[in-house]
Amino acid sequence: MTRFLTAMLVALWTAAGPGAAQQPFAAAATVNGIAVTNYDVDQRSQFLSLLGSPDTDRASVTDTLVDEALQVQAARLAGIDLSEEDVAEGMTEFAARADLSSDAFVAELGRAGVAPETFRDFVRNGLYWRRLVQARFGDLARPQDREVQRIVDRGPQGEIRVLLSEIALPYTPENRAEVEALAERLAASLRGQAAFEEAARTYSRASSARTGGRIDWLPLAGLAPPIASQVLTLASGEVTEPINLGTFFGLFLLRDLDDQAAAPAIERVDYAEYLIPGGRSETALRAAAELRARVDVCDDLYGEARDAPEGTLTRQDAAPETLPADLRQELAKLDPGEVSTLLTRGDDLRFVMLCSRNATVPEGAFERIGQQILSQRLTDLADGYLAELRADAVVIR
Repeated sequence: MTRFLTAMLVALWTAAGPGAAQQPFAAAATVNGIAVTNYDVDQRSQFLSLLGSPDTDRASVTDTLVDEALQVQAARLAGIDLSEEDVAEGMTEFAARADLSSDAFVAELGRAGVAPETFRDFVRNGLYWRRLVQARFGDLARPQDREVQRIVDRGPQGEIRVLLSEIALPYTPENRAEVEALAERLAASLRGQAAFEEAARTYSRASSARTGGRIDWLPLAGLAPPIASQVLTLASGEVTEPINLGTFFGLFLLRDLDDQAAAPAIERVDYAEYLIPGGRSETALRAAAELRARVDVCDDLYGEARDAPEGTLTRQDAAPETLPADLRQELAKLDPGEVSTLLTRGDDLRFVMLCSRNATVPEGAFERIGQQILSQRLTDLADGYLAELRADAVVIR
């Protein structure tokens, strides 16, 4: 259908009187004075249904088309221009996902009652928005090499990583039953992230307690097996049963799971352990904080241990799977040069510092991880910008 014919039909339906709002070419919504017609909504809904997309009801499709109208208007105001060749190339690329040429794809749509212009506008609108987002936020979102390298160095083993929050409850032989009972009460009562974070700030003795137990992305295979096996059964926002890791009970809330990560398999970890007398007493924790302020890397600990009793400092290079569950879990959370003071051994506080990781990096992992970071940041920035456009727009439904 030509744009001239469409305009004529819009004019005819508009002149049709009070029933026009129910007609195909009446406006389902106007966006800063530009109409999104009932015909547009019906066609897009049918198109998305053929693709097997969710949310093909009228309300959801109208919302989408309103957003696209805002995006196209913003792109044009920013001077973004698309040629016919750009749109044709985009249509060809999209059709190729179904192993069809653009013409064959359009023909299949036509047999299902979807007009070529519907497909064309779908592709065109997406191109406008992507080019605007790239132009506006590309430099801001692009990660620095050191950011990517940090993720490569600690990245997930295999293809799954998880985003967790934790509550760590250390115990001694004397108070184990009491701590275990507390862990069970929390596991039975905590519902949702807000409640979990409040409990973490109150009860957890991990360094993450001050941020509500939040910890960064971790490789699933780097977790202690009892944690990994429970985490895989959780939906987002659910909490594990109490997990006894040998020196503390842990509760873990799943915030997100990523099974598309491309990152190295961790083969070895190099770590140092400095024992401080006094267990988790205030005196020992204060000594650990003072030691932390004096050292930046593992080699600095040799000077600290020069006059200390034998056995105060140990350093090991080990495969993660050979480590005790509690130590493995703490090391999984650390970057080189970072420290954990959650664990104890007898009457000593264990000052554990990660020195380095030895990983096998898959070919192209650096580039893929960099692209993942860029894509996520662009998505977040684009979502924020679209919210601004909505707030400033005049939309009538």
